Amino acid sequence: MAMWNPWRGCKKCSEGCLHCYIHKGDARRGIDTSNVHKTKNFYKPRERLKNGNYKMKSGIVYTCFSTDFLIEEADAWRDECWRMMKERQDCTFLFLTKRIERFMECIPEDWNNGYENVVVCCTVENQKNADDRLRIFSKLPIRYKCITAQPLLEKIDIEKYLDDAELVVVGGESDYSARSLDYSWVLDIREQCVRKNVSFTFRQCGTHFIKDGKQYRIETKVLCSQAKKAGIDFVSDS
Repeated sequence: MAMWNPWRGCKKCSEGCLHCYIHKGDARRGIDTSNVHKTKNFYKPRERLKNGNYKMKSGIVYTCFSTDFLIEEADAWRDECWRMMKERQDCTFLFLTKRIERFMECIPEDWNNGYENVVVCCTVENQKNADDRLRIFSKLPIRYKCITAQPLLEKIDIEKYLDDAELVVVGGESDYSARSLDYSWVLDIREQCVRKNVSFTFRQCGTHFIKDGKQYRIETKVLCSQAKKAGIDFVSDS
């Protein structure tokens, strides 16, 4: 498993961005997050060792997790990234986006129905954005689709958008001022996934977590482990 951030910097574009950890961290260090720029790791997938082997190992590559792969400011650089992805068939590149409406204008000419080694995750946080984004996402030519509902801010119905999805990931918000995550919302999405036979993962609890009507405050360091302890992940049999 590897991380690849060919560029850095982002701009808040929806309700889920309110407590973005990238913006928070940059603010503490006096960095202007709105400055989108290429990083020194831009060519990371192509870098080789002295023996000729790739430095970046085969496997899943989490791509642009400190920005958005479809952000407008990176339009001039994205084609080169697609070429590197196509070159590294030994890797599976996974990226998240809140800008799925830009997808068709951002793909390479040979995309067709999608690259075999690219997973596209559309992120949603409330019903409005789920409807707006997933209506588009469900019709796009992508081989492997994932839906990420994190931070989940309210109960949402996404069942009608699950026909082509491989996985749904759900999680809460991590911040001192985080908006609460109700466990019943998580279970409801899980049931939608079970009915559609789509894999489901409860990635993390929220800092402020509601279960059975009782509010809890959970430390950041255990948000993921607490979610795992719930034991509610579901694996599709297809």
